[in-house]
Amino acid sequence: MVKSGRNSKEAEAIDENLKRVYQDMLEEQVPDRFLDLIAQLRAQDDQSGAGGDDTGGASA
Repeated sequence: MVKSGRNSKEAEAIDENLKRVYQDMLEEQVPDRFLDLIAQLRAQDDQSGAGGDDTGGASA
């Protein structure tokens, strides 16, 4: 019985540490280089989307 109580306390400590680390990760800011990359990809989508709209309108 003592062993299972010890394992239970260890499991609780592990759970609490994992929750804390996960919460810390959620609160981290997105690096600027990723934000720049996302902006570049959105700009590419906007450019390719604008050309697609003109072609679609002409064929309709």
